[in-house]
Amino acid sequence: MYFRQILHEDLGCASYILADEREAVVVDPKWEIDEYLRAAQQAGAGIGHVLETHMHADHVSGRRRLASATGAVLHVPSDPDRPESGGLRDGDLLHVGRLEIRALATPGHRPEHLAFVVSDGGRGVGEPCLLLSGDSLMVGDVARPDLAVASEEGARALWGTLRSLESLGDHVELWPGHVGGSLCGSGSLSPKTSSTIGYERRTNPLLSLADADAFVAELTRSIPPRPPSIERVVALNRRGAIPVPLRELELADVRELLSRGTCVLDVRPPEVFDAGHLAGALNLPAGGRGLGTRAGWVAGVEAAIVVVATTIEAGARVAACLYAAGLWNLAGVTAADPSGWAAAGFEVHTATALAPESLVPGLAAGELRLLDVRDPAEWHAGHVAGSLHLQLSELGDGRALALNADRPLAVACATGGRAALAASVLRRPGHTAVSRVAGGIADLARHGAVLVRTET
Repeated sequence: MYFRQILHEDLGCASYILADEREAVVVDPKWEIDEYLRAAQQAGAGIGHVLETHMHADHVSGRRRLASATGAVLHVPSDPDRPESGGLRDGDLLHVGRLEIRALATPGHRPEHLAFVVSDGGRGVGEPCLLLSGDSLMVGDVARPDLAVASEEGARALWGTLRSLESLGDHVELWPGHVGGSLCGSGSLSPKTSSTIGYERRTNPLLSLADADAFVAELTRSIPPRPPSIERVVALNRRGAIPVPLRELELADVRELLSRGTCVLDVRPPEVFDAGHLAGALNLPAGGRGLGTRAGWVAGVEAAIVVVATTIEAGARVAACLYAAGLWNLAGVTAADPSGWAAAGFEVHTATALAPESLVPGLAAGELRLLDVRDPAEWHAGHVAGSLHLQLSELGDGRALALNADRPLAVACATGGRAALAASVLRRPGHTAVSRVAGGIADLARHGAVLVRTET
């Protein structure tokens, strides 16, 4: 058996390719399909089947692209509300070479959700060896229950699902549909990318809860922010998304788009952005995780977007992340050229960054306010005394906060990326007295800022 996990680093999604006797199957393919084609070639196999565990709400599936490129047969779960529509059901079997793949109903994250239990007949053993769990049981966590139904309803369904998964046996390897960095977990996803049923049974705190009521109460107590483009992504996945050509923009194109109020996402590093950028641009530094999700939070799912990058190639890579996250209104991509912009009459702005060693005395003297845009768990674990808190997912267009600011604002996060984005959002409606913190909350603490903890 050939087996490989393929990750989408930006969204924390995991997909899989399995092959035996020159036939391959892909499970939960991401939007970019080249890795699957290369892996199948490496395995000396043709991709004959593509499986989905569920109708994904956080990323656009590449299943249509993969089927178009390979001729593979598509298999999606049956819709519980429309059983006549066909699709995979609990207990259905698929044979790929000597591999047996059994569909197992695992509702909770979504009603139609399936996991796939893999047995390797090539080893002469008919017992399950792998569980491709999708968004049910994950490493150190379980799926969030609120994306398709009421959170309590999803949590109760998931309780039953986890009991059935535990019965597969401690030896079965667990390969989830999401890893650390995804918003599809309940809040404690491990950065590890695989586990076993036995290890999770012994160490996963949500599996140790004594009864369904306790499980539901804990799982629904603190649910992470919803991905911003859920409805758009699900709609794209229901009909099967197809590629959208990416337009390379000239200066005249950029001018026309700016005249219409088009959102500009500048993905260069913060210090480069600060040195010169188009007026009103948002700084979404490429390289970290959650690029597509963060763009949806601050730009809006329906907004037309221009991507500004160091090169067209770098912009195209970011565009792929935006497409995968369901942001399909991309007007185009252009290479950054501050001097050329200025010569052509564009309004070019600069921005400032505050070093922690100079910021701490100003905070103590009350000369400015600190805005912390980290997630609630990070905030409660330790934040600067007297600081404001508004997580990035709730910042919106920044207008209300900017208009009500009584002092200059310094924006901070853990390492600087989210702060750069939030600061640019706050400047966009005209509040110019806002700077990002160069570094993070830990750097402020090292230079004398007092951190306080609060209960969740």
